[in-house]
Amino acid sequence: MTVSKTTSRDIAERAGVSQATVSRALRDSPLVRPELRERIREIARELNYRVDRSAAGLRSRQSRTLALLIFEDPTSDDSQINPFFLLMLGKITRAAAAKGYDLLVSFQQLSEDWHLRYEATNRADGIILLGYGDYVTYGERLRARDAAGAHYVIWGPTIDDQPGHSVGCDNHFGTRIVTEHLIRTGRQRIAFIGESSEHYPEFKLRHDGYRDALAAADLVADPQLQCDAETREASGFAAAQTLLANGKAFDGVVAASDLIAIGAIKALRQAGLRVPEDVGVVGFDDIPAASYVTPSLTTVHQDTDLAGALLVERVLQLIDGEQVASNLVKPSLVVRESCGANAADA
Repeated sequence: MTVSKTTSRDIAERAGVSQATVSRALRDSPLVRPELRERIREIARELNYRVDRSAAGLRSRQSRTLALLIFEDPTSDDSQINPFFLLMLGKITRAAAAKGYDLLVSFQQLSEDWHLRYEATNRADGIILLGYGDYVTYGERLRARDAAGAHYVIWGPTIDDQPGHSVGCDNHFGTRIVTEHLIRTGRQRIAFIGESSEHYPEFKLRHDGYRDALAAADLVADPQLQCDAETREASGFAAAQTLLANGKAFDGVVAASDLIAIGAIKALRQAGLRVPEDVGVVGFDDIPAASYVTPSLTTVHQDTDLAGALLVERVLQLIDGEQVASNLVKPSLVVRESCGANAADA
């Protein structure tokens, strides 16, 4: 005796909806009301329905795969991956799996045909981009991808006239709160290490947050106490050495990333300065190394769980043809040893 296999038509008839609605509900599309999605899932469980993913992909021309493309950063090892992006990788993988999607991970190759390599060849239904390098050049490439109709979301800045869609940290708020904390420890001559131009909008927003925190405390952001640096330890080390060589006194450092801060601490200590007794140092990102360096690093924590979930949710909404807004994720302050105790607590 042959037992017929349950199909989406059977579920649709039981639920009183179309097969298309059943398909959307089983892939967790927000186009279907939450209560209806749950009802359809329950019927599917009762009927012991199993999705044939390969057949479904052929019918819908969807691969049930997302491409996660990482920008290659200069690093102290051979990975060429910013440690913060390694945190994001795990969170995005979990968020994609929760939605029934696989993740294809590669480095960004922003040639003219990168959209064709993934979406047009059905290797991936949408793209998540981590990192961007020089944003002025990168923005032009994103505009070309918009014209090609690519479904992509970038982890990066939310700025005026930005192409595409992004999920990013509220960088201005992050450096404002960490600079305010540094000020509360009694620091008044505070340097900033990190880029502050339109080529690096996330760092520029962090610089703006630092400046606004100083202004609110009636302190001056001295241009001679700002030094450019890329997100790596060697760059932070070199920038701190430049500040010291300038001869301009400072008692605090706001670094645009943890890697920069770690390099700066090494340079300060090599010059015979104590951290935090002589110079308080704060970072941004809360990478794992931040809690293990000596002294442990006061920094800005980015909510990578929420960020990963939003990146996946937004790219799936684009795939489903929905209107999508860019999002800012609010960071929080993590107080450790590198800037000392609040003056009020002393």
